[in-house]
Formats: sequence, structure tokens, C-alpha cells
Amino acid sequence: MKKLLLILIAIASINLTSAQETAFQDGEWFKFKMSYSNFLKAGNATLSVNKTKLDGKPVFHVVGKGWTTGMIKWFFKVTDRYESYFDTEKLIPYRFIRNIDEGGHKKNIEINFDHNANTALVHNKKHNTKKTITTKPNVQDMVSMYYYLRNNIDASTLKIGDEIKTDMFFDEENYGFKLKYLGEEIIKTEFGKVATLKFRPYVMAGRVFKEEESLTLWVSKDKNKVPLRIKADLAVGSLRADLEAFKGLKHPFKIIFDN
Repeated sequence: MKKLLLILIAIASINLTSAQETAFQDGEWFKFKMSYSNFLKAGNATLSVNKTKLDGKPVFHVVGKGWTTGMIKWFFKVTDRYESYFDTEKLIPYRFIRNIDEGGHKKNIEINFDHNANTALVHNKKHNTKKTITTKPNVQDMVSMYYYLRNNIDASTLKIGDEIKTDMFFDEENYGFKLKYLGEEIIKTEFGKVATLKFRPYVMAGRVFKEEESLTLWVSKDKNKVPLRIKADLAVGSLRADLEAFKGLKHPFKIIFDN
């Protein structure tokens, strides 16, 4: 459950489009319902985008929240909050916040990026420590990278099997991220039938994720590239997140109507 919440908050924002036209805007908001084996409700997650300023710079402020509900929370309670402040033009992150409580496992970390020096100042508020770590050039945090990708990759040129790679910094480590394109698929959603682009995301290094985990992501094929579904196949059953509400889309949301 906690891994799906973690991945969802990051991946929920993924929308691939051309560099000439942005796929998101100020005021965009998503809500997801999460379930185990497609029938047992496990939790909810939301993702919101707002324009603001950070240290005088215009930024997008993205807030992702995830929490368990129903019977699941009595066995494993999760309350997660992720925040990213990234430049409105370059889409590079200036600040990333991870404040989580997953079954009593708590973290409260703030990361401030210096892209001129290629460093990240990691402030672990729980342990009251600060550490400066070298990063890759133009590194992304786990939320900002998807907003960056959605405006720098042209989905119309993708071929099945294509892999998209980028660098990400998370907690105190540099990671490689890879997204494999699986093709197109029409799926049934809360809103009707929708044509989608299908991907398999991987984190290629480190201890937070395992590359072999079977994750699948579906985003709408329209200009918004709305995140509609993410599924994690487990040894027993599966975890799934489905979009159940949205507002503030920049472009019309396309639904397939049967004749």
C-alpha cells in the first residue's frame, strides 16, 4: 500500500506532450481512489497545482497527499504529503518536501536544490540534520520530473518499446528513472471509455523501489494526458489507483461515445 501511494503521488502527474504546448495549468486538481484486488477500498490520493512565488521566483507548487481508508487503515495507517516547488519556465525544482507517516514509520525531509552548483541541501527535520549532496545537472525531484516530461516529450512520435530516461533525486540519493511505452489502449473509467497511452515505469537504482516490480500506467491520449489508472501486480492480488474526480484541466477531456 505505501509503495503504491508513493509511486502514485509521483506518477499521477505524468502527462506527455510536445514542448510547444503545456499540458497542465494553475488550478489543476486530481483525486484518486485506491483499491486492493479491484474490490477492497484501500485509500485516496489527491494532486493539486498552484502558481505562487518562492524566494521571489515564480513557481508551480504541487501538493500530493495520500491516505488509507476503511478497514485498511486499522491495520496499516498511511498519511503522506509531498510538495514540489519548480520553476514555471525551466520546470526545474527549487524545493521538495516529503512528510510521511506510514504505519508509524515517519519522515519529514526538505530538500533545497542549487542548480548552479549541482547540489541538494537535505534537511532531515525529524533528526535535525543537514547534509549537502552532489546531484546530476538539471536533476528533478520525484514530482517535478513528470511535469518536466509532460512538456518535453512528444507522445505522437513514441513507438512501442521506446524508453524515456531522466535523473531524479530522492531523500539523499540520485536515481535513474525509466518509462517504457507499451502502446495504446481503450479503458473504461468513471467518466466513460477513454483512449489511453500505456506505460511501464521503473526506478533503475537504489533501495526505495525495485525495477522488477510490475507497474503499469494509463494516461489519456488527449492534450491533457490525464493520469487515469496505475496498477501494481503483487505476489498475491494487486493494488490499483483510479482517477475519480478532476478539475482545472487546460484542454478538453475526450471521452469515447458508442454509436
